[in-house]
Amino acid sequence: MAREFATCVEYGLSLSKRIYYGKEMTPAVSAAMTRSMSSKSSELAESYLPTAVMAYAVVPEPELVDNPDVPSYQPYVHGRCEPPALIPLQMHGAVAMEIDCCFDHANVCFSGAWRVHCIKASRKCDVRIAVPMGEQGSLLGVEVDVTGRSYHSQLIQAEDANGNEKVSRGWNGRLIKGSMYSFEIPEVGGGSTFSIKVTWSQKLLYHEGQFSLNVPFSFPSFVNPIGKKISKREKILLNVNSGVGKEILCRCASHALKELRREVGKMGFLYDAEVLTWSSADFSFSYNVYSKDLFGGVLLQSPFLRDFDDRQMFCCYLFPGDNQSMKAFRKEVIFLIDISGSMKGNPFESAKNGLLSSLQKLNPEDSFNIIAFNVETYLFSSLMEQATKEAILKATQWLNDNLTADGGTNILAPLEQALKLLAETTDSIPLIFLITDGAVEDERDICNFVKGSLTSGGSISLRICTFGIGTYCNHYFLRMLAQIGRGHFDTAYDADSVDFRMQRLFATASSIILANITVDALESLDSLELLPFCIPDLSCGCPLIVSGRYSGNFPDSVKLSGILADMRKFTIDIKAQKAKDLPVDRVVARRQIDLLTANAWLSGSKELEQKSDYVGRGRNMFGAKFYWLGCKNEHTIWGSI
Repeated sequence: MAREFATCVEYGLSLSKRIYYGKEMTPAVSAAMTRSMSSKSSELAESYLPTAVMAYAVVPEPELVDNPDVPSYQPYVHGRCEPPALIPLQMHGAVAMEIDCCFDHANVCFSGAWRVHCIKASRKCDVRIAVPMGEQGSLLGVEVDVTGRSYHSQLIQAEDANGNEKVSRGWNGRLIKGSMYSFEIPEVGGGSTFSIKVTWSQKLLYHEGQFSLNVPFSFPSFVNPIGKKISKREKILLNVNSGVGKEILCRCASHALKELRREVGKMGFLYDAEVLTWSSADFSFSYNVYSKDLFGGVLLQSPFLRDFDDRQMFCCYLFPGDNQSMKAFRKEVIFLIDISGSMKGNPFESAKNGLLSSLQKLNPEDSFNIIAFNVETYLFSSLMEQATKEAILKATQWLNDNLTADGGTNILAPLEQALKLLAETTDSIPLIFLITDGAVEDERDICNFVKGSLTSGGSISLRICTFGIGTYCNHYFLRMLAQIGRGHFDTAYDADSVDFRMQRLFATASSIILANITVDALESLDSLELLPFCIPDLSCGCPLIVSGRYSGNFPDSVKLSGILADMRKFTIDIKAQKAKDLPVDRVVARRQIDLLTANAWLSGSKELEQKSDYVGRGRNMFGAKFYWLGCKNEHTIWGSI
């Protein structure tokens, strides 16, 4: 999909050269426009993919292309564009973003205006909007204003779409790549201007006590309007709420932010400037919530109006702090790497590089093994190997010399072998790290088998982390397997990001400082729903956040207990308090949707499926699978489920 989109944009930019802007007026030339046709296809795709919210004229016929203000009367061009070319539209007026950050969650509201500068004044075309979002982006809503028409989005169920007069079938919404979504606005006239407001949520990254936000905000030069001087203004309003009542220490920002207000745990910033050209850099911001010691708390919130569930909400958080005396657990890790035929080429090479990079991060006291699998299994060693330089070098040679991607996929057999190898683990974290790009028929059986096998000869049961490559693997299965194993899940939609994301996931999985975590007060409540249902471990590279619903009286403070790396028991008292000016439901909504959907997939429960839908409706959040609906009157309904 990404490559096709890039090819359409490349052809659209070529078609835009037909447009006459007047004497001594030429469009800006970007690096992408001058790229050699001999460039690699992957580089070409990256060059033309949107790096900010963009609008494109959908051009099925080249003869539509002309300046709506100054017709050039060029010769008629015969033929059609299959698929239609995409000409990037020029942005006009002001572009604005309002960003609200809390914990590791951000809500982004982007608004901007574009002009259809490349279509004859007497003709119309569809307009494709592309919305690249940050880490784990989820689209929340869209509003569109076109001359004489307005549209807005609304979440509806698929069955509700049938027979609904306001619902149109021609919106062609789709994922371009990863967290990059697009949809179409129908029949926009040449020369007209339209505005869009789009809202999404995304995750802040956390590393060594620092939160980092990155929002796509880099516009190519060809979206700058051509002709007489046109005012261009950029405005970014940033609100930061640590959620934990501790001082925020700002680290760096990509744009010149002015501090508007500062309170304990809260800050506000503004960037507002007239610019000559639109921003050519993503908006980034990072800050620390400093504490020397591990700390946590519980936030309580009442259900919102017309909530599907009248039970109270809670969010329990735990931050690792900056206490250097808290050491990470020793690890015994087995990497399961898929070498089926679908992994051939870049996916396998990238996964192999990520695995080798992860091996380099092991400490000498750790041990490891590697099991490669397709329909057969291939063991690096019959025993666990100490993570010495010699053993890692031997594993590198084994991976490079003995493995080729071919055949089908059997995940259960290597899992069974890994469980046997880790059965006698003591005083360390036994970890399975599964890497796959495929889907298998017995996925539910695998989950149930692992659930019944999670016992250990030591005091800590097995941990499982899963990593998916591409769009064909079953993310519900991989997320559920990780949830059963108190581990983590991540995915890479393209081969280029596999190495980086694998290393990041392994860094989190291998830096556990507190394991077997329990919260005493939860057992005394009248009813409890906990997500995830097994509380994960606390890593030094990732805060722990669990949430759920309850009925009964939540105590003023609770005891949170766990096991440290030296096997001593650790207990901390954390206070519970009402959430003030803090949207707990929004902070945890994406987590709850993902976890509920995975649980619904495993159990086949329609009730859980509907609950996931209701959570999405309540937070105005669209799920992982999209389809767009609409109508051509003033109050359009779009839907996604």
